[in-house]
Amino acid sequence: MGAKVIQSVRRTPIHIKHDILKQLLYGRLGVVSPSAVRIELLGASGMPFADIVSTARTCYSSKGIVLPEDISQNESKDPASYLPLVQSLYQAGHHTTFQHSYLHFSMENISRHSIWSFLHSHPFYNSEQVSQRYVKVKKDQFFVPKGLSQTTYDILQSCYQWQIESYNQFAAKLSGLVEAEYLKRFKSRGGTKTAQKEIQKKSWEIARYLLPLGTTAYLHHTISFITLLRYQRLCETFDVPSEQRDIVEQMIAAVFKADPQIDKLIEDPLPLEETPEYKFFEKFGGHHDPISFNREFDAELGTQVSRLIDYQVNQEKTLARSIREIGGYPSHVDDEKLISFVMDSGQNPILGESLNLSTHSKLMRSLLHSHYVFQKKISHTADSQDQRHRMTPGSRPVVQRHFTKEPDYITPFLLKLDDELKLEYAQRMEKNWEFVNEGLSKGMSFEQASYMLPNALAIRFTESGDLLNLKHKMAMRLCYNAQEEIWQASLEEALQISEVHPMIGKYLLPPCTIRKAAAVRPICPEGPRFCGVPVWKIERENYQRTI
Repeated sequence: MGAKVIQSVRRTPIHIKHDILKQLLYGRLGVVSPSAVRIELLGASGMPFADIVSTARTCYSSKGIVLPEDISQNESKDPASYLPLVQSLYQAGHHTTFQHSYLHFSMENISRHSIWSFLHSHPFYNSEQVSQRYVKVKKDQFFVPKGLSQTTYDILQSCYQWQIESYNQFAAKLSGLVEAEYLKRFKSRGGTKTAQKEIQKKSWEIARYLLPLGTTAYLHHTISFITLLRYQRLCETFDVPSEQRDIVEQMIAAVFKADPQIDKLIEDPLPLEETPEYKFFEKFGGHHDPISFNREFDAELGTQVSRLIDYQVNQEKTLARSIREIGGYPSHVDDEKLISFVMDSGQNPILGESLNLSTHSKLMRSLLHSHYVFQKKISHTADSQDQRHRMTPGSRPVVQRHFTKEPDYITPFLLKLDDELKLEYAQRMEKNWEFVNEGLSKGMSFEQASYMLPNALAIRFTESGDLLNLKHKMAMRLCYNAQEEIWQASLEEALQISEVHPMIGKYLLPPCTIRKAAAVRPICPEGPRFCGVPVWKIERENYQRTI
């Protein structure tokens, strides 16, 4: 494998105009070894190089399909003879031929921060990772970045030790409050093993807000070959380029071991200082004012988690028009009846299906023309789940650009029921920021210090989606089992859409209500995970949750 793939040396820019940009680069070389990221290629749907050649040649084949084995097993031709074809396709941007090879990786010791910022920040992947909501975090599951001195390493470890202790202590203190709220739903479960287990899980779920972004995860991650090439090119972008580069280098090395021909397709990573974000911060650096930005954003948002800020005025008419066009109906057919037929599960049978069939239905694709934009503020840990709805994308921040050295966090809803616990939570957040600020003052780069920030860190961003995918998201996240912040945001979004487009908004409902209208049994699809509340009997305006 070429040196350009195995060795990725950070290029220090000649001119750095602002001190804040200097902080974004790596810290000085230190004496401490980092956490060991571990990547393994579990399987591949094919060999990337042969797949590219065979699919490209099929486009111009008069003899039928050209198979990958026709390329890889053709002893009369040197694989290098195909290289000009592959490189020309790459340079011309004909990248559909690069998407046929799917790569299934296992990943260990990956920080939650890098998963949020890099691995899950785009739509072209599939992941299954260990849950922080339902699996207790252990004391050795924290990421140690490169480049720490002994002093900054000690600060990091002290912070991590304090955070895991806070997590365990706070979970124990929460159990009484969680139990009281849990038994309001499940009155008959008092003293049962089921109740004890669920109360413990919910206590961990809330206490996890105290854990650091450097908490590690293990996961399955599947991408196409073209996505891996994009990872390689952009691995040195914000927020944690050092860790990202290690992840991608191991991914590339694992695939190279299976198919050495890919070495001829790998570009060097785009250096951090050449990324558009870096250049953007250089050009507009004099305007950077995170204190004013955060204040303005929060004033606009008010008491809401999610605020509707943009939509098309004529969306109901446009939706009805597109439905008419599918069926070839003239304009006298009533708009509301048409919208109702498509969006009401009592009339449209596929809406009651467990398998999401909407994107494959000609009628349902009429919902793609309606679009909504929201201003949102949720915690880092909640957004790590929210971003998994890849068809309702968001423009998420570079964390440092919002950082002010002052505590900036989200408080779980349940803590608002107990002033003493809420105060203790706030005090723990204050202490957390003290660790971060101490690390920065002792020479940590922001990248290194950011791993100490808590899961509760507030993330401010804009998110949007078409009606087809928003409807699916609501059907998942209005469930009372959904993560509480995402549930609250989804409820606010559904109600706001109902205000501006009542013919549309009234059909943005949780799964049980949709299934009831469709006469599907059981009404709740969660089985033993039933939330304990017959939500299908409640109007959305009256939804309430504490756990």
